[in-house]
Amino acid sequence: MERWQRFNINNVPIRYKLIYFFLLVSIIPAVGLGLLVDWQTARIIEKQTNDNTFQLIGKVNKALEFHAGNMQNVTYFTANKREVQRFMKDGTEALTQDDRYELRKFLQNFITLYPEIAGILLANADGEYVSNEMYARTDSPLTEDSWYREAVENKGIFKIIGHPVERNLANHNNYKDTEVVSVVRAIYDTSRQRVLGVVLIDLKMRVIAETVKDVHLGKTGYLMVIDQSGKNIYLPQDPVVREIPREWIGDHFSGTFSKKVSDKTYQFIYRTSPFTNWTTVGVFSARESVPEVQEIRFYLVSFVFFGCLFGLTASLYLSYSISKPIGQLMSFMNKAESGDLAIRYIGKRDDEIGMLGRSFNKMLAQINRLLSLTKIQERQQREAELRSLQAYIKPHFLYNTLDTVHWMARNRGQDDMADVIASLSKLFRIGLSKGQDMILFAEEIEHVRSYLIIQKTRYREKLNYSIDIAPNVQHRHVMKFMLQPIVENAIYHGIKERRGPGHIHIEAAEEKDRLIIRVHDDGKGMTREKLAELRSALSDTAMKGEGSYPPPPGYGLRNVHARLQLTFGDAYGISMESEAGQGTTVTILHPLLTEKDRKKE
Repeated sequence: MERWQRFNINNVPIRYKLIYFFLLVSIIPAVGLGLLVDWQTARIIEKQTNDNTFQLIGKVNKALEFHAGNMQNVTYFTANKREVQRFMKDGTEALTQDDRYELRKFLQNFITLYPEIAGILLANADGEYVSNEMYARTDSPLTEDSWYREAVENKGIFKIIGHPVERNLANHNNYKDTEVVSVVRAIYDTSRQRVLGVVLIDLKMRVIAETVKDVHLGKTGYLMVIDQSGKNIYLPQDPVVREIPREWIGDHFSGTFSKKVSDKTYQFIYRTSPFTNWTTVGVFSARESVPEVQEIRFYLVSFVFFGCLFGLTASLYLSYSISKPIGQLMSFMNKAESGDLAIRYIGKRDDEIGMLGRSFNKMLAQINRLLSLTKIQERQQREAELRSLQAYIKPHFLYNTLDTVHWMARNRGQDDMADVIASLSKLFRIGLSKGQDMILFAEEIEHVRSYLIIQKTRYREKLNYSIDIAPNVQHRHVMKFMLQPIVENAIYHGIKERRGPGHIHIEAAEEKDRLIIRVHDDGKGMTREKLAELRSALSDTAMKGEGSYPPPPGYGLRNVHARLQLTFGDAYGISMESEAGQGTTVTILHPLLTEKDRKKE
C-alpha cells in the first residue's frame, strides 16, 4: 500500500509515459470496440430498419389519406347539389321526376368516377333516403342508426366510421360489413342552424388491401391498419398478432416497441394519420438482422487484432524518437540555468521539438538584450531622478522669488506687471502641487488660465480665449500639466502663424464614464500630411524623441498622450483633427476620477 502511495505518474520518465500512453490508446479502444461492436451494429441496423419502415408506413398513410380525401370531396360536392338540397329540405315529394332522375344520375357518376366507392346514400332528417346501390333492411327510420347519429354529433365535419356494425342497410352487390369502410358527413342548414340530413359513402376494402398488402418488412414482416378504438381495418392472412391492444400504443402519434409473441420477440413500428385517425402498424421479427451483425463483428475483430500489434511496435519507436530530443533540450536548459547564457540548441528538426529549441535560443538572446537594456535604463533612471530634483528646486525657488517681486510691483503701482507676475507665480504654485501627480480639474483650469493671462500680455489683441467647463466636472481629479502643453502648441503653431487675431476655446464635460476635454483654435491648421505625421507620432508611446534637444515637433502632445496611456491604459489619451487654414481641435479622453480613485493612483 505504501508503495502505491509513493508512486506518482509525474515522477515517471517521459519515455515510459509515452509507451504507456500509446499502449493504452491502441489497446483500450480495441477492446472497447470488440465489446461494443455487437450492440452498436445491431443498433445501427435497427435504426435503419425503423427508418425504412417509417418511410413505408408514411407512404401507405398518404395513399389512405388520398382515398379518404376523395371521399371527403365527394361529400362536399354532393351537399352543394341543388337537387340534394331540395331533397334534404322537402323530401322526395318535392322532387319532380326529372329531379329524381338527375339526382340518381349524379350519384351514379361518382360510382363511375371513383371505382373504390361501393355505394352512396343520402338520408334526410325525416328518414327518407336516396341511393342506387343501398337500401333499408327494415321500415325503421335510418335516423336511428348509429352512423346517422355520429354524423349529426360531428356537426358537419367529415368523419370516418370504419367497418359498419349492425346497421339497417344492405347493398345490392352483397358487400359484407368487413369488405367496406363507411364515411359520413352531416349537411347543415346554415341559416337555421339545423341538420338537413347525412351523406353516407361506403369505401371498398379492396382499395386499402391493395395499398398495404404489397408492402413487406424483411422476410416475414407485414403491415396492418387499425382505427382509433383499436379495431382492425386491414389485417393480412395468417398474421402473427391478430389484435393490438390500444394500451400498447397509448396516445402517442408514432413510435416503436417490442413484444414477445409465441416465445419470439417482434418489433412493432406504428404511425397514426391525423386525417383518418387510423394507425398503420408494421410487425417484423427482431432477429432477421443477426447474420449481418455477425459478419461485421468478424471483420472488426480482425482489424482490432492487427491494429493492436501495429500499435505495440509504433509505441516503442515513437516514445524513443520523442523522448531523446527532449532530454537533450533539458540538458541545455540546465546549463542556461547555471548561468551559461551563451549555450544554444543546434538542430534541424521542423517539428514541435525543433520549434521549442529555436524558441529557447530566441529566449536566451532576448534575455541578453533585456539585461543590457536594464543596465541602460537604470543609468537613465538615475539621471532622470537627478534632473527631476533639479527641476523641483528651480520652480520652488522661482515661486518664492516671484511672490516677492509681485508685492514689490503692487507697492509701486505697476498693476500690469503685478498681474503677470501673479499669474506666473500661480503657474509655478499649481505646478508644484505639493508633489502630487493628480489635482482637481478646477486647479488644472486655473493653471492653464494663468498661462493664458501671461501669453495674453505678450500677444495682446492677437490672442483671445474662452473657457467653458461644466460645473459637475470641476471637482474631478485629473493628471496635472495636461492642458498647458496643448494650449502652448495651439498658440505657437496655430494662432501665432495666422494673420489677424486668433481664438482658443477650451471646453470639458462628462460623457458616459469619461471626461472629454477639447481644445480648439482657429489658427493656421495643418495639412493632411502633417496631421498624419503627428497622429503616427502619438501612436508611438515609446517616446523615441524623449531626451533629445531640442525636442522634436509635437513633443508636448506626445508627452501628455504617453502619460495618459501609461497611467490609465490604451483606452485613454489624445486625438487630433485639423484642416489647413481652418484650425485644429485636440480631444483628451480622461477617466472620471473621484477622491477615492485619486488615492488609489
